[in-house]
Amino acid sequence: MNRQIQPPKQYSLVERQPAASFEEERLHRKQRLAATFRIFSRYGFDKGLAGHVTVRDPEFPDRFWINPLSQYFGQIKVSDLQLVDHAGNILIGDKPINDAGFVIHSAIHEAHPDVIAAAHTHSTYGKAWSMLGRLLDPLTQDSCAFYEDHVVFDPFSGVVLDPEEGVKIAKALGSHKAAILQNHGLLTVGPTIEAAAWWYLAMDDAAHAQLLAEAAGQTRLIPHDIAKLTASQIGTHKGGYFSFQPMWDWIVAAEPDLLD
Repeated sequence: MNRQIQPPKQYSLVERQPAASFEEERLHRKQRLAATFRIFSRYGFDKGLAGHVTVRDPEFPDRFWINPLSQYFGQIKVSDLQLVDHAGNILIGDKPINDAGFVIHSAIHEAHPDVIAAAHTHSTYGKAWSMLGRLLDPLTQDSCAFYEDHVVFDPFSGVVLDPEEGVKIAKALGSHKAAILQNHGLLTVGPTIEAAAWWYLAMDDAAHAQLLAEAAGQTRLIPHDIAKLTASQIGTHKGGYFSFQPMWDWIVAAEPDLLD
């Protein structure tokens, strides 16, 4: 008996509606930022004092929310986030912040008004890949998300404490979604906190996969035209936003206290 195969159902992801007020949008961004730290902790990205993720304030574009210095990612709540302006003044919060994090993120937020969020940690695979001084290759469907959309910032000149170094990183980043900081680690940005967070997770994973593949033998590149096509399919910030949603659902269900 011939069995007729039905076409798969078409599912559509629902776009988020614009927030009704600055307060509503601010809460949304802060909740996703706190969730990002919890997720990053689960992935082992927390490394002592290092690591910072920021999100621009919706009402005051020259201000951004950042994690307090030395607070474990896995315990950060919405109420722990601190507000800082581009001059380095802590406007909300009573703890110090990471100086290098301020230098890098303030320069990026100031130079790129379209960047709502930026993420940088000292993840193991990101650090390992940064030692090679190379762009990621288009070796898998997932790594194609970064094809022709990331840069290498070279050279390493120590902890980023000089404001001019932050300006150089922001300039090198340009309109790309990510940067490999030579001998340092990965940096990702996005027009939403969700996209910036997802691109960091995806980029660290792509670095891990390429390190494994090159250790095993000769790799085969995806051809340029196919890599560009794939990048247009999976490398959009809209795709990054939606890819973060399952992570959000998972971490809020597992650790609802992050919303406090």
